[in-house]
Amino acid sequence: MKFDEVTTAVAFLVLLAIVLGGTLTSGMPQTISMMVSGGLVVFGVLVLALGVKHGEHRASR
Repeated sequence: MKFDEVTTAVAFLVLLAIVLGGTLTSGMPQTISMMVSGGLVVFGVLVLALGVKHGEHRASR
């Protein structure tokens, strides 16, 4: 399967929506849930950027 920018963005947003939906509907207080959600978004973006760079490195070899 080839991943272009659109496919990657859609997959990332779907996975992020699932994780955030589970976090926000859990039994945690709202303030803690929002802090955890912010951390999840930052972590997701960093992991996505790292994965893209790793894929570029492997494709160039």
